[in-house]
Amino acid sequence: MGKNRLEAFSDGVLAIIITIMVLEMKVPHGESFADLAPVMPVFLSYILSFVYVGIYWNNHHHLLHTAHRVTGRILWANLHLLFWLSLFPFATGWMGENHFAPAPTALYGGILLMAGLAYLLLQRAIIAGEGGGSILQQALGSDGKGKLSILGYSLGVATSFWVAGVAQSLYVAVALMWLIPDRRIERSIEQQDHREGNP
Repeated sequence: MGKNRLEAFSDGVLAIIITIMVLEMKVPHGESFADLAPVMPVFLSYILSFVYVGIYWNNHHHLLHTAHRVTGRILWANLHLLFWLSLFPFATGWMGENHFAPAPTALYGGILLMAGLAYLLLQRAIIAGEGGGSILQQALGSDGKGKLSILGYSLGVATSFWVAGVAQSLYVAVALMWLIPDRRIERSIEQQDHREGNP
C-alpha cells in the first residue's frame, strides 16, 4: 500500500481536531474587552494544544517521508496515534473551562503522554517495516529528545495534583523543545540522497 492515502487521512483528522478545539471557545456575552477575561483560560489551553497538533503534523510528515511502504502494523500504529490526538479537544476544553485545575491538568498530561508513546510506537513500526539500516533508525539514534518528552509528560502528570502550575510549565517546556522542526530526519534524507547522487 502507498503512503499517500495514509498521509491524506491523517492530515484530515488533524485539521478536524483543530477545528473542534476552536469551536470549544464560546463567544462571551458583552462587547468590552473585559468580557473576554473569562474566556482567557480556554484560549490559552487552545494555543498550547494548537502548537502540539502543529508539532505532531510537522513531525508526522517527516516520519512518513522515511517510509517507502506502509504495512498493516504502520496503519494501526498511526490510528493509535490519531486516537490519542483526537482527545485533545476534550482535554483542552476541560482544562481551560476549569482554569487549569489539578484533575483536568493531569488528564491533559496523560493524553500528551499517551500520544507521545503512540508516536514512539509509530516510529518503531516504520523502522520494522523498512528493515535494518532504515533512514529513520539512523536519524533517531538513541532518540534522547523523544525519551525526554515522555519524562516531561510523566512528571507533569505526577505533579498536577500538588502544583498544577509546575505541570503546565512542563507541558509548555516540552512543546518549546519541539517547536523548531526536528532536523534529524531531514539531515538523514539529505545525506542518503547525496550518497545516491540524487539532486
